[in-house]
Amino acid sequence: MVCPPSKRRRRRRERKQKRGCRSGSDARLRKQPHRPALPSLFVSNARSITHKLDELELQIATTSFARNCSIILITESWLHPLIPDAAVELAGRTLHRHDRNSNSGKSRGGGLCVYVHNEWCCNSRIIHTHCSPDLEVLAVSCRPFYIPREFTVVIVIAVYIPPDANVGTALSLLLNTINKQQLAHPDGVFIVAGDFNKACLKTVLPKFVQFVDFATRGEHTLDHVYSNIRHAFRATPLPHLAGSDHLCMSLTPTYTPLLRKTKPQTKTIKTWPEGALSQLQDCFSTTVWDLFSSHNLQEYTDTVLSYIRNCVDNVTVNKRVRVFPNQKPWMNSEVQSLLKSRNTAFKSGDRAAYRAARADLSRGIRKAKAAYRRRIEDHFADNDPRKMWQGINHITNYRSNNQATSRIDASLAEDLNRFFARFETTRPSAVTPLPPAPSTGTLTLREHQVRCVLRSVNPRKAAGPDGIHGKVLRACADELTGVFTKIFNLSLSLNTVPPCLKTSTIIPIAKKTAVVSPNDYRPVALTPVVMKCFERLVCQHIRASLPPTLDPHQFAYRTNRSTEDAITIALHTALSHLEHRGSYVRMLFLDFSSAFNHIIPEILVQKLSHLGLSTPICLWIKDVLTNRPHSVRLGPHLSSTITLSTGSPQGCVLSPLLFTLYTSDCSPTHLSNTIIKFADDTTVVGLISRGMSRTTEMRSTD
Repeated sequence: MVCPPSKRRRRRRERKQKRGCRSGSDARLRKQPHRPALPSLFVSNARSITHKLDELELQIATTSFARNCSIILITESWLHPLIPDAAVELAGRTLHRHDRNSNSGKSRGGGLCVYVHNEWCCNSRIIHTHCSPDLEVLAVSCRPFYIPREFTVVIVIAVYIPPDANVGTALSLLLNTINKQQLAHPDGVFIVAGDFNKACLKTVLPKFVQFVDFATRGEHTLDHVYSNIRHAFRATPLPHLAGSDHLCMSLTPTYTPLLRKTKPQTKTIKTWPEGALSQLQDCFSTTVWDLFSSHNLQEYTDTVLSYIRNCVDNVTVNKRVRVFPNQKPWMNSEVQSLLKSRNTAFKSGDRAAYRAARADLSRGIRKAKAAYRRRIEDHFADNDPRKMWQGINHITNYRSNNQATSRIDASLAEDLNRFFARFETTRPSAVTPLPPAPSTGTLTLREHQVRCVLRSVNPRKAAGPDGIHGKVLRACADELTGVFTKIFNLSLSLNTVPPCLKTSTIIPIAKKTAVVSPNDYRPVALTPVVMKCFERLVCQHIRASLPPTLDPHQFAYRTNRSTEDAITIALHTALSHLEHRGSYVRMLFLDFSSAFNHIIPEILVQKLSHLGLSTPICLWIKDVLTNRPHSVRLGPHLSSTITLSTGSPQGCVLSPLLFTLYTSDCSPTHLSNTIIKFADDTTVVGLISRGMSRTTEMRSTD
C-alpha cells in the first residue's frame, strides 16, 4: 500500500493573511478613532496657516489619521484680528486661536491654533492665554465623551518660544501656567506641545516626559511634545506642510487604562455591625476560661485563640468587595447606591424619576468629596506627624507603584521564602550550655501589667497569622487579661513559646520602584498581636535588668537618644581632635546587610547571660528565636512553611533590643578609636596624632 505524500505544512510567517485580529496602538486607534484613552495629535509649525489650509484639508480628506485626529495643534499660525475664524475653520472641528498682539513687541508672526474634533469632544474652552516677547501660550481644557476614570480632564497647552527669547524667563512663565492648572486639576492629563526652539521643559518639570525623539527642522529637534503621563504617546514624523521648514508630527496614544492594565481585586473584608464589640465583651465576660486550662502550653494557647476567633466570627460579617484600580478615593457605599438608583431610573423610562435620581447623585458626590476633603485636611489640623505623613501620601500618591512587579505568582512567593531563609545554618557546637534554670529567677507577670499592654494595642495594626486583630484585644482587654496572664506566666515558667505565637508571615516590601532581584525586597514579618504584647512585657523586664552604662555609644532604640546625638558625638570627637596641629581623623562607615537575620540564638543567650539576665529569660528568648514557622505572602499567594532557627524577624518588638545586645561587645581596643552605632549603621572614628609610627597608626585604626 502506497501512502500519498503528505502536504507540507505552511508556516505562519508564509501565510498571506494572518489569523486573528491585529493588535497594537495603531489598530486600536483605527478601530475606535474617537474613543482613545488619550487624544491623538497632529502637530505642525505651519508658518502661516492661511496659505497652507488647502494642503491641511487635503491631508484630512486623504489620510485616516489626520481625518480622525482628536487635536490638530498649529504653531506660528501668523493670524491677526483682521482674519475671521470662518477663514481658517475646519469642518467638524472647533477652532481655538490666540493671535500675537502688541505685548510681544512684534507686529506680525507667531500665533497659536488648536482644532478639537467634535466627535471626540464637544466641550472644550480656552482657560489661559499669554503673549510676551519670550513666550506665547494657549491652554485649552477638553472634557471628551470618553476618558479613563483615573483622569478628569485633558489640558492641551500650545507653546511657541521665539528663537531670540530669554529661555529662563520663558520657562519660568510656562512653569507658572502649568502649576496653576495642575493645582486646579490634580487628576488631569496635561499635554504641552509646540515649537520650543532652544528651550527644554524637563529642566523645570523633570517629571514630564518628552516623546519626540527625531529631528524636526534640519538636524535639530525644535518641536517638542510633553505629558505628565508615562508611555502616553508614540511620535512619528510626517512630511512638511507645504512650504513649512518644520516636519509635521503625529502622536499616537499608547496609554493603557488602569482598568485594562490591572484586573479588579476581589477582597473579603470583615465588617463590624453596630454593637458588635459590646456583644463580644459580654461573651468573653461570661466565658469560663478555666475550662480551657491545660498543662500542655500549645494546646492551651491554640484552644483559647480558636475560641476568640470563633466569637469574633459570630459577631462580625464578612463581605466580598471588588476593588477597581481606577476607583476614586471618595467613592463610598452611599454614592454606589445612588449610582444604582440612577441607572434603574434611566432604564425605567420615567423622566421625572431619572431627573430626581441624577440630582440626588450629584448631591451625594459633592457630599462624599467634601467628606473626603475634610478627612484629608484633618491630617494637618493636629500636631500628629503620623497623620500629617498620611495626608501627604494621599495628596501626592507617594509610593503608589512600589509594589509593582513583573511577576506575582506562587513560584515567586516560594523563591522569596527560600531567599529570606538563606541565612539558616547549623548550630555551633562549641557553645557552652547554660546552667539549669532556678525556680526563683522566673519572671512572673501581674494582671495589671497585661491589662495595661492590651489597652495600649494600636487597633490599626494588621493581624498576624492567628487572625486576631488588635481591635479585639484593645476593646476586650478587661475580659481577656486573666486568661492571657495565665498563658504568659505558663510560657515563662516552662521557658517555651507555643509555635502558634512564634509563627510569622513575611510581607515583602519593595525597596525601590523597579524590582529586579529578590534582594530588592525587605522582609517585614507579621506576627500575632498577642505575641507583640507578650514581647513588650518581657522587653520592659530586660531593659530594667540591664546596667545603665551598657554600650554608651549605641544610639538606637534607647530612650532620650536619637540620630542627632550620634551625629553630634561623631562630629565633636573628630573636630576636637583636629584642633591639635598635625592631627587628622579617619572615619569608616559601615552598614550591615540583613543585620537581624545574622543573630545566632546560642551566641546571643551567652551574651545575655554575661550581661546579668536570669537563666529562665535567656532560655525563653532562645526558644522564641528557634524553630520559628516562617512563610511568605505575596498578594493572594502564600508559600509553604519553613522552620528557622537563625535570626530575629523584622517587625518583632524584641528584635531591635536583641540586636543591640548582640553587638554590645563590639567596642574599640585602642583608646584613640571610637565606635558609634545606630542599630546596624556603624561609624568607626580613628584619631591619628603627630608622632605616631606607621605601625601604631595602622593598629589604631584596625
